[in-house]
Amino acid sequence: MNRRLTPMEIAGSLAVLVALLALWWLASHAGWVSKVFLPTPEATLASLHEGLAAGELGGFTAATVGRMLAGWALAGVAGIGLGALVGSSAAARAWVGPTLEFIRPLPASAVMPLAIAIFGLSGGMVLAVVAFGAMWPVLLGTVHGLAGVHPRLREVAAALQLGRGEFVWKIGLPNAMPDIVAGMRLAMTISLIVSVVGEMIASQPGLGQAILLAARAFRASELFAGIVLLGAIGFVSNALLALAERRLLRWQHP
Repeated sequence: MNRRLTPMEIAGSLAVLVALLALWWLASHAGWVSKVFLPTPEATLASLHEGLAAGELGGFTAATVGRMLAGWALAGVAGIGLGALVGSSAAARAWVGPTLEFIRPLPASAVMPLAIAIFGLSGGMVLAVVAFGAMWPVLLGTVHGLAGVHPRLREVAAALQLGRGEFVWKIGLPNAMPDIVAGMRLAMTISLIVSVVGEMIASQPGLGQAILLAARAFRASELFAGIVLLGAIGFVSNALLALAERRLLRWQHP
């Protein structure tokens, strides 16, 4: 469960950020690394402002965020649905568990050739791979949460003659909510990463494609501008999910 940062922790985080920016400024201005590969912070900021003002970088950002959110939503629906089916039955966990453990370690990039064969180099291919990669934390969190329902609650459900669906909806999913929310937060990070990789491979409009083209043309400031935007997307999305987690799991506070 997340807790609020103390003023000292916030100050420490800001101090680390300022130190990294200062090191970046010093390394780029002192010539420790060629500006072909490491632009100055000022050049990166100028490229970021220019790209957003022209609208092109904003369009790429919107495409990546949209792809990330769509894949994340699909992963959430599939992960919770499949997790509820598997986690609510001890027999299903015993039968399906080994198969899940076999498929789960596969990186999303490993299934891209199969996805390309099925969908081609298209946005649908990227979306399918994003959903596949992001589904596992949600699915496993749901299974773990449902499997961890206290035996007394199962006895209460049996005494009330709740069907399997009612048990999952009224007892199982509320009990699994902390694990599901944690899985959804991790799934958001995976969705962003796989979206960018997919855009690079499938040449789909987005920050991944913009960063790849900038790297090939040795436009370091534009490349770093894209990286800064990706970091901002990850930070904001994680902060929003942390806020949602605190509200959804308010009952866990002592």
